[in-house]
Amino acid sequence: MGSEAKDASTLPVAIDDAAALSLRADLVQWTVDAVSALVGDSAVRALDREQIVPARLAARSSDEPVALLTRLFSLGDTLTRAQAERALPALTVDGAQRCGLVVTSGNGDDARVRAAADLRPYTFTDADGDHTWWVASDLGETVTGARLRGDHVLGIGGASATLASATMRHRVGRVLDLGTGCGIQALHASLHADAVVATDISRRALAFAEFNRRLNAPPAEWELRHGSLLEPAAGELFDLVVSNPPFVITPPGAPSFEYRDGGLRGDGIVRALLRDVGTVLSPGGVAQMLGNWEVRAGEDWRERIEQWLDDATVPLDAWIIQRDLLDAAEYAETWLRDAGVVPERDRGAYDAAYEAYLTDFAARGVEAVGFGIVTLRRPLGKVPTLRRLEEHEGALAQPLGPHIGEVLAAHDWLVARNDDEVLGERWVVAPDVTRETYGRPTLADPEHILIRQGGGLGRAIKADTALAGFVGACDGELTGGQIATALAALLDVEAAAMRAGLAAAVRDLARDGMLVRE
Repeated sequence: MGSEAKDASTLPVAIDDAAALSLRADLVQWTVDAVSALVGDSAVRALDREQIVPARLAARSSDEPVALLTRLFSLGDTLTRAQAERALPALTVDGAQRCGLVVTSGNGDDARVRAAADLRPYTFTDADGDHTWWVASDLGETVTGARLRGDHVLGIGGASATLASATMRHRVGRVLDLGTGCGIQALHASLHADAVVATDISRRALAFAEFNRRLNAPPAEWELRHGSLLEPAAGELFDLVVSNPPFVITPPGAPSFEYRDGGLRGDGIVRALLRDVGTVLSPGGVAQMLGNWEVRAGEDWRERIEQWLDDATVPLDAWIIQRDLLDAAEYAETWLRDAGVVPERDRGAYDAAYEAYLTDFAARGVEAVGFGIVTLRRPLGKVPTLRRLEEHEGALAQPLGPHIGEVLAAHDWLVARNDDEVLGERWVVAPDVTRETYGRPTLADPEHILIRQGGGLGRAIKADTALAGFVGACDGELTGGQIATALAALLDVEAAAMRAGLAAAVRDLARDGMLVRE
């Protein structure tokens, strides 16, 4: 930690290596599957809706350690000291209190013990199999019933899970986790990086990230740094930058939290990162992040981002997928609810904050706000070759990172080859691709043919007879050119026109992973 070291009494949580080893021993049976088996599917679905009562009732039916750990750290239940000692035999209640995990009313068996931090298991699967970590963060409003503090440290939510899924996991040297929060992206990066630098403007977040590093003992070296945006990493280069930045647009008069509000007006945080992140990327290095962007009246959402990319300090390849688009009112309601500002609690405060959002958006001509996944790359050469801004609201492959890596690799191969070289390859239909036909039963031929991708972005391409025939023949036996020539003769089409049309279609299908080279 270096300059970030502080007296443990000032930190929300702190743990040394010996205590971390004891706590891991206590938690080893406490997994996501174990919790699901304990509380049942209905309660798990309720937890997804931020309703804890069904799970709490189910967990109270058992006095086993998994049930006690779940009640204490995830569901806001108060245990007796005797129960807590049963749940934490290696660390002990006194040890947990020294770490900042619990507070207790005394030393007797009947003394009350409650959680001072949220702690829960997190399971994921990668190329090496299934893994379980335990991640600490601040207690949420669902448990405390109180409004979040301004420097609240968020646990693993939908956004952080989305970024973890979208991040490419090939082996790299140095990773920068910008805005690390509880450290979940840094933990993931530790499995495929030699060294990780994790930064945050919140010292409270850095304390939780260090706790989670010690508890889970990832293999890579970590360095935690305090500071805003790219300042803590200025002058250094990284092979991968990951960031779930505080991108939420928060006008004056609306609730503000460090974990979601970066202090710049509007979508300034995302604009600043797109403009400057290339300065810390090694040639060939990639930045992957989430973000919001404003959509102004009379503009397509792409126009704003195109301008940011044009203004970038270092020209970058860019692939941006807009996953959602909320109008101004929907956006205000979403983030007020996230902040715990709801009309049932305080109608006056809710209306005032809602009005602050709408007034601010109207003053700047903001009609809607987009949300999406951003992948940027510093090209090996001086000139970027990829700029792809698209919308996709459907299901995504899990994890998505391998697909993003395959698309970038396919793009690089295609951009370096002419149409004759593309058609000179022997192409094979990817195993997740299917063909669907639709039409009225009385017709001899289908009216519609769709080539559909099962993984990746789940794309569906409408195909004419020639393209459907081409894809159907892609089994690796013939080159694309040989198939095109045969189709030209079969369909009585001029061969050059058939080759030109199919070359463009093959590029699209190969770029998206629907056709792969033999």
